[in-house]
Parts: sequence; structure tokens; C-alpha cells
Amino acid sequence: MSIPMPFPIIVAKEGKWFVASCPLLDIATQGKSEGEVKENMADLINDFLSDPDTPKPSFEDLISLSLSNIAVKVPKGVLYSSVCSQQD
Repeated sequence: MSIPMPFPIIVAKEGKWFVASCPLLDIATQGKSEGEVKENMADLINDFLSDPDTPKPSFEDLISLSLSNIAVKVPKGVLYSSVCSQQD
């Protein structure tokens, strides 16, 4: 028997590739599209959980995740976009 359980992942575009990581399991994968990288991640999570030799996190660890954004002062010119230039 299995139950559906959401796993938070982070997806970022790096050049021509999409890269996804799952911080709770400390795993990552890539794909040519966002859909492909999400499918690859789902497969990788299933493989991770099915592998009898891989230590698994506790349920408490799985539900203890918090996602936060922090404000960081970035020197002018380090990051550039049309949004940044409009605010000058």
C-alpha cells in the first residue's frame, strides 16, 4: 500500500537545462524542460525511497521543513534585470 505524499523541490533554469533538487532527501536531477525535470525528480524520489540500502528520513524530519525568504543587500550591478534598472 502506498500513500501520496508531497515532497518540496526547487527548480531552477541553468543555461539550457532545468535543475531540480529535493532538500529533504538531499538529491538532485536535471531535464531539458520543467516538466521533464519534475518527472525525473519523481522517478528519483521513488528510486530513493525504494532502495533498501539508503537511509530514510523520519516522518518528523519530512514534516519539519520550513521555507523562508531572506532579504540580502546585493551590491548594485551584481544582479541586473530590467526590473532593477527601473528602480534606480
